[in-house]
Amino acid sequence: MNAATTGVRQGSREFRTITLAFFVAGFATFITLYDVQPLLPVFCAEYGVPAALASLPLSVATSALAATMLLAGTVSETWGRKPVMVLSLCVTSLLALVTPLSHTFGALLALRLIQGGVLAGLPAVAMAYLSEEMDAASLAAAMGLYIAGNAVGGMTGRIFTAAITDLFSWRVAIGTIGVICLGMSLVFARSLPPSANFRRRPFQASYLLTSLLKHLRDPGLLSLYGIAFLLTGSFVTLYNYITFRLLGAPYNFSHTVVSSLFLVYLIGSWSSASIGRVTRRFGRENVLLAAMAVMGGGAAITLAHQVSAIVCGMALFTAGFFAAHAIASSWVGTRAQTAKAQASSLYLFSYYLGSSISGTLGGIFWTTFGWDGVVSMIVFLVAGALVVAVRLVRLFGDTAAAPEEFGELEEIPAQPSN
Repeated sequence: MNAATTGVRQGSREFRTITLAFFVAGFATFITLYDVQPLLPVFCAEYGVPAALASLPLSVATSALAATMLLAGTVSETWGRKPVMVLSLCVTSLLALVTPLSHTFGALLALRLIQGGVLAGLPAVAMAYLSEEMDAASLAAAMGLYIAGNAVGGMTGRIFTAAITDLFSWRVAIGTIGVICLGMSLVFARSLPPSANFRRRPFQASYLLTSLLKHLRDPGLLSLYGIAFLLTGSFVTLYNYITFRLLGAPYNFSHTVVSSLFLVYLIGSWSSASIGRVTRRFGRENVLLAAMAVMGGGAAITLAHQVSAIVCGMALFTAGFFAAHAIASSWVGTRAQTAKAQASSLYLFSYYLGSSISGTLGGIFWTTFGWDGVVSMIVFLVAGALVVAVRLVRLFGDTAAAPEEFGELEEIPAQPSN
């Protein structure tokens, strides 16, 4: 069959090539975005700022990324998917090389703000590219592998940055990441095939506004955007402030030891990469709700004082988050009837807006109430997402009974087909 008409199928050579390219791209995206997360206590000490302000190098980057996400998706409708993604990764890598030259907190924030804005071109367009090029039955698997790259990149960035900071300095760590990501950007540019199913459209402001309003009037998409906002806010909050907890008494761990906890990202990588098989067996809606329940339980377990229990709680929370994110993001790509890049951009806008707001708000909870307060905030956000998800499932979960409401929604049978 022709991939241009039926889409790329799982198991084919082209599927492996595309998913490997996006695994590399996801890795590079998240290693540059989150490499500063374990450095928040370092920024507190070096620049003399409180915990909530020390989180700004991460929050301003995710805020800028969210703000430019819609523009990046729209630009790709005119320029093409691949050119926007390649440019985004290359410029982001160059900015990472410049970041170590910032000697004031304001300069650091300015560079991170620009970097976040430029970085928007990759995640905003990746979901649209995959939803256009992949066979419907293979989309969840492809999206899961892309998100697995995100997980591994996020884990590596945190661990590598902390270890190199202990050995040398945070400036050496960030500069080295810039070099690594520049190489990955070139690999992505060489290996990703040009779009086969993408059709360019001239930029029209009226079309932009019309399609934007159409997406925002869709209750299914709005629910998915709400889930992204709430779950990502809870996820970033946990990882922002667990470092403060474990660097202080009674643990007093080093940055390297604390960063080793980010190895639990491997659990997230596994859960997102496996999500296609799991949803085919148990159903997308059931797995989405179960993943959120796992997140809430994992967050509660981190209230324990034993390090082993904290690690177990983080692992459960991480697995639940990446599973939920993989399901929700692939659902957006199949639900949107038109302007898929814009629909994906709105999802990621909500995703990173939640990261920015809750990631900084969590600092106030940490300073005022300690870890108990942080966990209370996280559980509240997850509970809110669960309420939204239940409503989503009740309205649109039975895709077999009402396919006309979903257009080209991916069909994931409730039971395995073989």
